Amino acid sequence: MARKYLALLIVVLLPCAAAACGSHPTAPSGVAAVAQPDGSAIAAGGRAATAMTVFVSSQGLYYDTFVARDPLPMEGKFQLLVNGTTQFGPGDPGYLGGRWWEDLNANGIQDATDHYFLCPLLPPGRPTP
Repeated sequence: MARKYLALLIVVLLPCAAAACGSHPTAPSGVAAVAQPDGSAIAAGGRAATAMTVFVSSQGLYYDTFVARDPLPMEGKFQLLVNGTTQFGPGDPGYLGGRWWEDLNANGIQDATDHYFLCPLLPPGRPTP
Protein backbone atom coordinates (compact mmCIF):
# COMPACT_ATOMS: atom_id res chain seq x y z
CA MET A 1 0.00 0.00 0.00
CA ALA A 2 2.77 2.46 0.92
CA ARG A 3 4.67 1.64 -2.29
CA LYS A 4 1.53 2.25 -4.37
CA TYR A 5 0.91 5.56 -2.60
CA LEU A 6 4.52 6.67 -3.08
CA ALA A 7 4.31 5.87 -6.80
CA LEU A 8 1.09 7.89 -7.01
CA LEU A 9 2.77 10.81 -5.24
CA ILE A 10 5.62 10.76 -7.73
CA VAL A 11 3.29 10.64 -10.75
CA VAL A 12 1.02 13.41 -9.42
CA LEU A 13 3.48 15.71 -7.67
CA LEU A 14 6.39 15.83 -10.11
CA PRO A 15 4.40 17.54 -12.87
CA CYS A 16 2.90 19.87 -10.25
CA ALA A 17 6.33 20.79 -8.89
CA ALA A 18 7.76 21.23 -12.37
CA ALA A 19 4.97 23.65 -13.28
CA ALA A 20 5.45 25.80 -10.20
CA CYS A 21 7.93 28.64 -10.17
CA GLY A 22 9.25 31.30 -7.83
CA SER A 23 11.97 33.88 -7.64
CA HIS A 24 12.69 34.24 -3.91
CA PRO A 25 12.51 31.06 -1.86
CA THR A 26 11.25 31.45 1.68
CA ALA A 27 11.08 28.27 3.70
CA PRO A 28 7.86 27.41 5.55
CA SER A 29 7.92 28.06 9.27
CA GLY A 30 10.39 25.73 10.97
CA VAL A 31 11.75 24.19 7.75
CA ALA A 32 15.40 24.34 6.73
CA ALA A 33 15.60 24.71 2.95
CA VAL A 34 18.31 25.01 0.32
CA ALA A 35 17.86 27.45 -2.59
CA GLN A 36 18.08 25.95 -6.10
CA PRO A 37 19.28 27.70 -9.28
CA ASP A 38 15.72 27.83 -10.68
CA GLY A 39 14.46 29.80 -7.66
CA SER A 40 12.92 26.82 -5.90
CA ALA A 41 13.90 25.46 -2.51
CA ILE A 42 14.33 21.91 -1.25
CA ALA A 43 15.05 20.48 2.15
CA ALA A 44 18.71 19.76 2.70
CA GLY A 45 19.31 16.09 2.01
CA GLY A 46 15.84 15.36 0.56
CA ARG A 47 13.75 12.60 2.13
CA ALA A 48 16.61 11.13 4.15
CA ALA A 49 16.87 14.42 6.04
CA THR A 50 13.23 15.39 6.36
CA ALA A 51 13.02 18.87 7.78
CA MET A 52 9.52 18.99 9.16
CA THR A 53 6.76 16.94 10.71
CA VAL A 54 3.09 17.72 10.09
CA PHE A 55 0.32 16.58 12.43
CA VAL A 56 -2.91 15.54 10.68
CA SER A 57 -5.70 16.15 13.19
CA SER A 58 -8.36 14.02 11.42
CA GLN A 59 -6.06 10.98 11.60
CA GLY A 60 -4.18 11.67 14.81
CA LEU A 61 -0.94 10.93 12.93
CA TYR A 62 2.37 12.71 12.28
CA TYR A 63 3.95 12.67 8.81
CA ASP A 64 7.47 13.59 7.73
CA THR A 65 7.74 16.06 4.86
CA PHE A 66 10.29 18.02 2.87
CA VAL A 67 10.20 21.24 0.88
CA ALA A 68 9.66 20.28 -2.76
CA ARG A 69 8.92 23.81 -4.04
CA ASP A 70 8.93 27.11 -2.22
CA PRO A 71 7.30 29.43 -2.95
CA LEU A 72 4.41 28.44 -5.20
CA PRO A 73 2.34 30.99 -7.11
CA MET A 74 -1.06 31.68 -5.58
CA GLU A 75 -2.90 29.58 -8.18
CA GLY A 76 -5.18 26.61 -7.54
CA LYS A 77 -6.23 25.02 -4.29
CA PHE A 78 -4.15 25.06 -1.11
CA GLN A 79 -4.64 23.45 2.28
CA LEU A 80 -4.21 25.50 5.45
CA LEU A 81 -1.20 24.67 7.63
CA VAL A 82 -1.08 26.22 11.12
CA ASN A 83 1.89 25.61 13.40
CA GLY A 84 2.68 22.29 11.69
CA THR A 85 -0.94 21.06 11.96
CA THR A 86 -3.54 20.47 9.28
CA GLN A 87 -6.94 18.80 9.10
CA PHE A 88 -6.49 16.33 6.22
CA GLY A 89 -3.69 13.95 5.22
CA PRO A 90 -2.98 11.12 2.79
CA GLY A 91 -6.13 9.12 2.07
CA ASP A 92 -8.48 11.93 3.20
CA PRO A 93 -10.68 13.59 0.53
CA GLY A 94 -9.53 17.08 1.63
CA TYR A 95 -5.79 16.37 1.28
CA LEU A 96 -4.30 18.36 -1.61
CA GLY A 97 -1.02 16.49 -2.02
CA GLY A 98 1.04 18.85 0.13
CA ARG A 99 -0.01 22.18 -1.43
CA TRP A 100 0.00 24.37 1.70
CA TRP A 101 -0.70 27.94 2.62
CA GLU A 102 0.23 29.74 5.81
CA ASP A 103 -2.02 32.66 6.74
CA LEU A 104 0.78 35.14 7.45
CA ASN A 105 -1.54 38.12 7.94
CA ALA A 106 -4.02 36.11 10.07
CA ASN A 107 -7.09 37.29 8.17
CA GLY A 108 -8.39 33.80 7.34
CA ILE A 109 -8.35 34.50 3.59
CA GLN A 110 -5.88 33.27 0.99
CA ASP A 111 -4.31 36.40 -0.45
CA ALA A 112 -1.05 37.64 -1.94
CA THR A 113 0.55 38.35 1.45
CA ASP A 114 0.30 34.69 2.55
CA HIS A 115 2.85 31.91 2.01
CA TYR A 116 2.21 29.13 -0.56
CA PHE A 117 4.48 26.09 -0.95
CA LEU A 118 4.68 22.37 -1.73
CA CYS A 119 5.65 19.86 0.99
CA PRO A 120 4.17 16.39 0.35
CA LEU A 121 3.45 14.22 3.38
CA LEU A 122 5.48 11.01 3.37
CA PRO A 123 3.68 7.85 4.43
CA PRO A 124 3.36 6.03 6.64
CA GLY A 125 2.07 8.32 9.34
CA ARG A 126 2.90 7.56 12.96
CA PRO A 127 1.22 8.28 16.32
CA THR A 128 4.21 10.13 17.82
CA PRO A 129 6.32 13.00 16.48
